[in-house]
Amino acid sequence: MRLRNVKGATDIINASPYIIKEYLNYKGTFKNLFVNDNPLEIEIGMGKGNFIINKALNNPNVNYIGIEKYDSVIVRAVEKLANLSLPNLLLIKMDATEIDKVFDKEIDKIYLNFSDPWPKNRHHKRRLTDEYFLKKYDRIFKNKKNIIFKTDNRKLFEFSLKSLVNYGYKIINISLDLHNDDYDNITTEYEDKFLIKGFNIYMGEFTKN
Repeated sequence: MRLRNVKGATDIINASPYIIKEYLNYKGTFKNLFVNDNPLEIEIGMGKGNFIINKALNNPNVNYIGIEKYDSVIVRAVEKLANLSLPNLLLIKMDATEIDKVFDKEIDKIYLNFSDPWPKNRHHKRRLTDEYFLKKYDRIFKNKKNIIFKTDNRKLFEFSLKSLVNYGYKIINISLDLHNDDYDNITTEYEDKFLIKGFNIYMGEFTKN
């Protein structure tokens, strides 16, 4: 996917009160930024923010952090938040490979929405549901581990299902056609485009003690 540069994106991002700039300084203490002990859930690869913003709007007693590495994408989320007041939402611009350097035993749930499928076999460790990342998630979950995963890519879904189950996760919920199932779902920008094109959306909800 080719990303277009957005003029002034860096300045817009840095000026936003939702952006955590020195995020490495808060490892293990992110609850202090929210000034409460509410559950903390993160979306890795939040894109333009539709999902995580609506989660925060609908669940004021849950804290959310959206993670995205591209300026040209996260800036769109920042723009959407300009006229909103959401004390339970913050954003971090970072690469997912850093995740265990940023958080420590404080996350209650991880959302992985329409992650890059990295289709070549030699790139499997870059997939956010590969064992490489699952080991990192072990270090950031507080207690019980919860992952919710959505994709339009059937091969990535099959890979993820196998990877999570082999790693000890149990399937709580699964859908091979999410939008024709009875499931409380908030869409992402990608998801809306895929639906217009008639693509199936796959979803899996997993847990591990």
